[in-house]
Amino acid sequence: MKQYYVYILASKRNRTLYVGVTSDLIRRVYDHKNNLVEGFTKKYSVNRLVHFESTSDVKAAIHREKCIKRWKRS
Repeated sequence: MKQYYVYILASKRNRTLYVGVTSDLIRRVYDHKNNLVEGFTKKYSVNRLVHFESTSDVKAAIHREKCIKRWKRS
């Protein structure tokens, strides 16, 4: 059974957050830490894994990601 992960990355310096979904958490975090992912996380040095959740339902993972992205920072 395939696992899907919803994860939150943070920057060390300015507390910027990034939320994503992947089926290979170890590889994805490695990619972020080594700046192999172009875009937001590379630009703002967002590469510290601070939280993750797992599920076997990809639709549930995507729904959870969208819920987390609506959270208020406070």
